[in-house]
Amino acid sequence: MTHILAADPQQLVSKTAEALKQQHFVKPPVWDKFVKTGHHKDRHPESPDWWYFRSASVLRLVAKQGPIGTEKLRTKYGGKKNRGHQPEAFFKASGSIIRKILQQLEKSELIKQTQKGAHKGRVLTAKGTSFLDQIAIQLGKAEQQGE
Repeated sequence: MTHILAADPQQLVSKTAEALKQQHFVKPPVWDKFVKTGHHKDRHPESPDWWYFRSASVLRLVAKQGPIGTEKLRTKYGGKKNRGHQPEAFFKASGSIIRKILQQLEKSELIKQTQKGAHKGRVLTAKGTSFLDQIAIQLGKAEQQGE
């Protein structure tokens, strides 16, 4: 049996994005066509399905890193900004996008908030774990048949 973290991350995220789109777990807002994903970016994403890919990536990171919050995810998706003649500087990603994605994943009951001790943040629910495990198993079977 293939585990979530044993599967190829790129394939897992792309298959999860397709599944999130088909099952309507997340829905992009009306402003997703006009927004940049962070202060460090020059343009908005080219792919029309970028919201689903970011949601799938966030879901995988919540599964991988346990209780994780918005600020840690902002740092994870941030990057260096080209500032012309000045040296490049690191800027965090948009918190609004990540917050909206986390809220949608909570509403679909794939993740939940935890308040235990110093480790506050979002964790995967049983439904979220089985959702990602099913996709990882499909990828494992496809990989075995391809060999």
